[in-house]
Amino acid sequence: MADAQHELHNSRPKPVYRNIGLAQLIHYHLPWAGKVSILHRISGAALFLFLPFLLYLFDQSLASELSYKKFQAIVANPFAKLILLGLIWSFLHHFFAGIRYLLLDREIGINKVPANRSAIMVLVISFSLTVILGAKFFGLF
Repeated sequence: MADAQHELHNSRPKPVYRNIGLAQLIHYHLPWAGKVSILHRISGAALFLFLPFLLYLFDQSLASELSYKKFQAIVANPFAKLILLGLIWSFLHHFFAGIRYLLLDREIGINKVPANRSAIMVLVISFSLTVILGAKFFGLF
């Protein structure tokens, strides 16, 4: 009896502890859903941290004609445009990933293939819309 219990205990795979540092992270394959999850957190943090900047720009755009000219000068700066482009991506990614998580909470698309497909869709849609809005923002059309 003790041998059977010992055999049963040894047949289970042992849990693996992965101490993932930066060097190991390059070689570690993260599924699409994991990438979307990490980017969702990063985009939320970026939106939170840059909220005072966005509110300042909003205030400058509405306060007066003179402040609107100041707003235009700030937004014309290429560095500010890059920050705003990053914030556009952050908003779009956070929005579409949030919709994905709401659907997952309702147990829609929780299996491996649909979850993988929805994660890829979030990345493609947010990146595509960022390119389109960025082209408009930079005056390409």
